[in-house]
Amino acid sequence: MKYYSLNKNAADVSFQQAIVQGIAPDRGLYFPKEIKPLDAEVIANIHKISNENIAFQAIHQFISPEISDASLKSIINQTLTFDFPLVKVEKNIYTLELFHGPTMAFKDVGARFMARCLGHFNKQEHATSHNVTVLVATSGDTGGAVANGFLGVKGVNVVILYPSGKVSDIQEKQLTTLGSNITALEVSGTFDDCQDMVKKAFLDNSLKSENLTSANSINVARWLPQMFYFFFAYKQMKKLHPEKEIIFSVPSGNFGNICAGIMAQKLGLPINHFVASTNINDTVPKFMASGKFEPIPSKATISNAMDVGNPSNFIRIQELFKNDVNELKKTFSSYSFSDEQTKFAMKEIFEKSGYVADPHGAVGYLGLKKELENNPNALGVFLETAHPVKFLDVVEDTLQTKIEIPEQIKKVLHQEKESIKISSYEDLKTYLKSR
Repeated sequence: MKYYSLNKNAADVSFQQAIVQGIAPDRGLYFPKEIKPLDAEVIANIHKISNENIAFQAIHQFISPEISDASLKSIINQTLTFDFPLVKVEKNIYTLELFHGPTMAFKDVGARFMARCLGHFNKQEHATSHNVTVLVATSGDTGGAVANGFLGVKGVNVVILYPSGKVSDIQEKQLTTLGSNITALEVSGTFDDCQDMVKKAFLDNSLKSENLTSANSINVARWLPQMFYFFFAYKQMKKLHPEKEIIFSVPSGNFGNICAGIMAQKLGLPINHFVASTNINDTVPKFMASGKFEPIPSKATISNAMDVGNPSNFIRIQELFKNDVNELKKTFSSYSFSDEQTKFAMKEIFEKSGYVADPHGAVGYLGLKKELENNPNALGVFLETAHPVKFLDVVEDTLQTKIEIPEQIKKVLHQEKESIKISSYEDLKTYLKSR
């Protein structure tokens, strides 16, 4: 498979080149040159197929022939070592739990998959990805997932930028306590500032010798595996309600996860509609209303992983619909909700079913409820993207209940934080050159 830049002013590249470069020289995101629907028999019999085989079928065309089938299956088997359960919350509404991995966030799959792809290429003779520096910005969960996924990977150093004081205590612990080949840079600013620094570094000619790449969802190897979730949910739903239309509501910040869901739909997965549920960082809901994409400075909320004012992956969604907003609206809606509404939803879910949702899942629930008003006979699935323990103070204060601390979190709670404080791109550049 070849990949092209969405800015249309750079040469096509291979899968390996797209991973290593992260972003194209013309500042565009990479996108696959073609998308071939899966054999209809795969979809029809999905309830009989293992998760590992589903994942292989979904992603094979985007990676072959650069990684052999046997190696790709091994990468998938090493990535998918935990469950993705579908849980009923109320009539016609389910949640897909994506937090059963090592860092208890949905980004574990993409981070683990990408780390293993880079590790595979690093083993090859004359590997162009040798001694890569993975540079990543995080609004919360990406940092921990990337740190865990790449920990100890030979030939790969990881540098994580995160906004000081704008991630939860547990999220900060997960990305600042591992040591080894992981370094955390604590940025005086917002997630958008972190993301801008990362993008700038990729295009800085004076840093080319550093072999920089990204593990944000702008990187195709982080983004594409997120398709798996939607196949896994559909597989479970097909057993429960084989004839019902399905709506997915995705808590959305940088829009990589929902974009991957739309990719799954393009591969033939029969999803009726997508809802991009956001907090008050409402760039996309405003675009859907006005047709104008106008990024805004991000605002801090209790659903901090979605505090993104300029979502990078939305351009990929537009590409999937040929930049036709009317076509997009047939399959895609987007709504924004305040912290007050989010807390109300957390209480409503808990009181109705006893289910404890984190703030991001609650935003997804709100978007789903709103969309189901248009299609009350459909089944809805909202993604629960992180374990509620990662937002312990907010959840316990809102629901007046105690959350049990899982073993994955206990491991980091008493570790010593290690970070380097920076306040500008020049600080980042100086750090990268001084290592």
